[in-house]
Amino acid sequence: MKPSILIVDDEKLLRWPLRRKCEAWGYEVEEAADCAAALAAVRANSPDLLLLDVRLPDGNGVELLRRLRDEGSLAPAVMITADPRIDDVKSAIRLGAYDYLTKPIDFEALQITIANALETSRLRQEVGTLRDQMQRQTAPLEVIGASPKLLTLIGFVRKVAASEASAILIQGESGTGKDLFARALHAGSARRDRPFVAINCSAIPEQLLESELFGHERGAFTDAKTAKKGLLESADGGTLFLDEIGEMPMLLQAKLLRVLEEQNFRRVGGLKDIVVDVRIIAASNRNLEDAVRAGQFRQDLFYRLMVIPIFIPPLRQRREDIEPLSQFFVAHYNRRFRKNIRGLSPEARELMQAYDWPGNVRELKNAIQRAMILEDGEWIRPTYLPLHSEGAELMTSKEAFPNASAAASSPEWQQLPSGRMLPKLEIPASGTSLEEMERAMVEQALLQANGNQSKAARLLDISRDALRYKMKKFHLDGGGEHEEPAAAAQPHPL
Repeated sequence: MKPSILIVDDEKLLRWPLRRKCEAWGYEVEEAADCAAALAAVRANSPDLLLLDVRLPDGNGVELLRRLRDEGSLAPAVMITADPRIDDVKSAIRLGAYDYLTKPIDFEALQITIANALETSRLRQEVGTLRDQMQRQTAPLEVIGASPKLLTLIGFVRKVAASEASAILIQGESGTGKDLFARALHAGSARRDRPFVAINCSAIPEQLLESELFGHERGAFTDAKTAKKGLLESADGGTLFLDEIGEMPMLLQAKLLRVLEEQNFRRVGGLKDIVVDVRIIAASNRNLEDAVRAGQFRQDLFYRLMVIPIFIPPLRQRREDIEPLSQFFVAHYNRRFRKNIRGLSPEARELMQAYDWPGNVRELKNAIQRAMILEDGEWIRPTYLPLHSEGAELMTSKEAFPNASAAASSPEWQQLPSGRMLPKLEIPASGTSLEEMERAMVEQALLQANGNQSKAARLLDISRDALRYKMKKFHLDGGGEHEEPAAAAQPHPL
């Protein structure tokens, strides 16, 4: 698309030659004669650059620039003035104006200034996008495990990443790490220095999803007070990851097919075709072939995405990866929780190998996290793994009171309809605050557990970190010692 320029000047005889020159240089041009018209034009069309006169009939160009900056407009501004010595020019530069030109305009200098300002703006946007991308990617791109199926998959992903494929479909059960492989495909491609933009198609309502993907023009719907770029434009030159594409509405599937085939689209409410260069990676935990037969997914889009399909096997089909994954997450949570657990006990390892992991790697990660919170010894024991009845019973009253009927008759405890036992607290007739009751609960749990924070946390059905937070909040004694973190497990780089 041609870069767009907004000329803001009250002198029509100056705007006309400026417009003629800018159009001859290949720019789209819009004009405004005062602050009000300029403000409306920026809100409607988001120009790429402003040629802004300092003196305007209804205000000051510097104040207009300040207001645009407050509203989020980052378009570079080139100020036009008859007197370069005035303080307004200095104020404009402090607000981020790129440069200023004096009247009468030197058109050769103007052409160079516009080109440099647009290039600087483009580079700043790229740097900002890359910085945001790096901040979002808090975890390194790494795949843990050494099973034959995983190693074969990694080799295939490397080849696909380096290819020129514009559409890739990742399929696998929930929790297998489809987003991780999508990021690995981007990181291993020639697009690695351009944006990686992700969106979950099942998490956004249909009306908002269309606007998020394709953007919208001002006035396209009730709340569209300004024009907005969509994720496709934001991902230009890079990768757009569409997670759970099986949940995308049929109308949007048709629009997405056009993007794949023609690499262009229109914003919601727009009339201009926007050309992009985007690799689209789609992912689904559904069987899309079944969805096609059921009329819930477009057949033409399915076959377009299936040119390069990637299938991630579930964890139960690559059990060799369970132990290295477990050790990796133990090391991770040792650092996070400041603990020094050495790993799985033989009994826990056997239990995890026998389990089918319907939630795959995500379930394994959560199981290790829970066990790390509760375990006080050097090794994780089966008691704290929520895989069978042992884990399911852990948060009940059985550990504190093996004999539930005896507990129910205890003057210090009461049994709830759910079967859980909680300390019996009497609410005064005069009433009390919920915060005071919470403090009393925490004190009683610590007293009952003889100061053992892990046991007190289990009695309250909260994590040990949550208990420590409440102890600090209520200025209660205790704290516990922190062990040195264990060495990190070595991941297999993708």
